[in-house]
Amino acid sequence: MCRSIKTLREPYVENPTDEDVRAAALQYVRKISGFRAPSKANTEAFDRAVEAVAAATQDLLSHLEVRGQAAASAAR
Repeated sequence: MCRSIKTLREPYVENPTDEDVRAAALQYVRKISGFRAPSKANTEAFDRAVEAVAAATQDLLSHLEVRGQAAASAAR
């Protein structure tokens, strides 16, 4: 299942969408929880976890410094 999570940082993906980030977060939460679809009793916790992982992913991607990125951006 986690093999379907794609790398979202440059240079692999130039501009990952919110949908890309949420899909990766959903796959991650599914993997660690063992649920493809949670029961009604677990839906709220599951959805909160997906949102938290997506937010952490967005934060990480926005703060990563990729080697050579500054030089590549300057050359454009």
